Amino acid sequence: MIDPYKNSTHLEAIELLYRGYRTFTEQADRLLDKRGLNRSHHRILYFVGRNQNGSVADLLDALAISKQALNTPLRQLMAMELVESKRSTNDARIKMLKLSPTGKRLEARLTEAQSELLENVFEEAGADAQNSWHLVMRILSTSSEQ
Repeated sequence: MIDPYKNSTHLEAIELLYRGYRTFTEQADRLLDKRGLNRSHHRILYFVGRNQNGSVADLLDALAISKQALNTPLRQLMAMELVESKRSTNDARIKMLKLSPTGKRLEARLTEAQSELLENVFEEAGADAQNSWHLVMRILSTSSEQ
């Protein structure tokens, strides 16, 4: 078993990840809070926006959460007319999701704020920073699958 407190480089990486995530989500959190929404709503808006007319199963897979965890925030977004659903023409049991025009505008504002932040950070960090960061995040995001 690894003693996590013996490697100060890892501790610094963990702390920086927490602090960086806080900064990354700060502006989006403020925009969401004005509408009574939170980060779970944001993730749903983001992934529905990236996969317009994707199924609920696709969304569950992208978010890696249970149907129960998705149910309440998705219903709230639908009640607020930010996400729309319709039955698949191929299989009526499958619910397809897309952002409404209002949902698209909100999701674009949230993504724009985070994209601008990343653009500024990558510019400040130098030419290779973005590729290295993408590699680290890609490995990190798939490490639980190994």
